[in-house]
Amino acid sequence: MSPALRQRRARGFTLVEAIVVIVIIGILGAIVAVFIRAPIQGYADSVARAEASDEADLALRRMAREIRLALPNSVRVNDDGSAIEFMLTKTGGRYLAVEDAVPDKPVLDFVDAAKTEFTVVGGLQAAVEQDEYVVVYNLGPGMAPSDAYGFNGASRNIARVSERAEAGATLLKLRDNPFARDDPMPSPGRRFQVVATPVTFACENRNGTLVLTRYAGYAIRAEITDPMAGASSGVLARRVANCANLFSYGAADVELRRSALVLLALSLHTRGAGEAGNGAVRLVHQVHVDNTP
Repeated sequence: MSPALRQRRARGFTLVEAIVVIVIIGILGAIVAVFIRAPIQGYADSVARAEASDEADLALRRMAREIRLALPNSVRVNDDGSAIEFMLTKTGGRYLAVEDAVPDKPVLDFVDAAKTEFTVVGGLQAAVEQDEYVVVYNLGPGMAPSDAYGFNGASRNIARVSERAEAGATLLKLRDNPFARDDPMPSPGRRFQVVATPVTFACENRNGTLVLTRYAGYAIRAEITDPMAGASSGVLARRVANCANLFSYGAADVELRRSALVLLALSLHTRGAGEAGNGAVRLVHQVHVDNTP
């Protein structure tokens, strides 16, 4: 091979040739990106919306499950619909009354306040802990003395349990007997409910972000706006888009209360979405509550 031919093969590409190749590859890459960007963005948006929908659905189902266990007529919502409170029932049953005329069995006495224990007909379905609450014929806020939220008031239909009772036990002991002292209404069906704790679901601002939080384990308060003493809390959902009218029930929603329906409407931002309401997923759920005391 001649020296001239060997030199020509060894020199490779020129700088101009390399730049031309880079430009062509860039043009082809830009063309490809234009066509694949929309499908990729659509896929990413679908994944983000599915994630937000799953989070909202899980939070709604959790709230619905507990709201269905609310003490009859104990559900209440604050003025702007950002919080809901109710008393969580643990178990219940029927109490033995004086009219049953069963000898040698303690009855829930609505006359003698000194009698602080009563017989559970058929036994308890679940264990009852000390300092949980027994409620009889709850009619709800504004219906004193048949309002369990009046626990700290002078007139009430709720008493605290003084001793733990195992599942199947037929005797419940109370710290006092407000049913005789405060003159609430006896239950026509002789029913009672055991309340473990009040529960509040509230949408609130934490460090500039709206979150949905569950509170429990606090003392019974007269008004939903009162402080929650000793409450434990846990976040149910983050990236909440709007707190207003998350819960609908009560005086402002007469039809819902008459139908015993609680309306839940939860909106969550998708990941990466701004706080202006873009990219939000909204789920609505109806919960039927049993208001038969």
